[in-house]
Amino acid sequence: MAMMVKAVLVAVVAVAALAQLTVAVDHQVGGSGATWATSGGYDSWSGKQKFSPGDSLVFSYSPAHDVVEVSKADYDACTASKVVARYTGGKTTVKLTTAGKRYFICSITGHCDAGMKLQVNVAAATAAPTKPRGQRSVAPVAAPAPAPEGSATDEQLPTVSSPTGTPTPSSPSGSGAASIGASAAVALAMGMAVALAM
Repeated sequence: MAMMVKAVLVAVVAVAALAQLTVAVDHQVGGSGATWATSGGYDSWSGKQKFSPGDSLVFSYSPAHDVVEVSKADYDACTASKVVARYTGGKTTVKLTTAGKRYFICSITGHCDAGMKLQVNVAAATAAPTKPRGQRSVAPVAAPAPAPEGSATDEQLPTVSSPTGTPTPSSPSGSGAASIGASAAVALAMGMAVALAM
């Protein structure tokens, strides 16, 4: 039975882990088929996207451009005085590893001012709400409704007695009832183990 409980717990943990996984997305900067160029409009595009940790930005550009990750102040001023990272070569993939804002510009003179700038907001990963360890969830129970007027009271209910004879087993050996009881006990134990593990 211990092996079965362990198997159930492993299955529950595996399903929970799979539920937490998200698929990373490669975002082509500017949209499908777009290139990093002075035509701009990148902040409008990024405002319509949902960026999550694990996603990537894919920049495609000509050798006349670069991609420079900068501070917020440099982004606003279209300067590259505080470079976080610089990329060249025509195709760059930047992994978005943490939540927060990231800022990119082309550092070639006049290109940022012409629209080659991008800010992205990487949303924090969301987790399922958890309850403090050791606390159990309890469903609310409705209070009993008062008896409708004119219904039977305890004084009016008939008296019922229990049978006094020995019950007859449903099968000649009685093993059917015993095996159902054992199965129910195993199911109950597994359910309790899963509930306690959560």
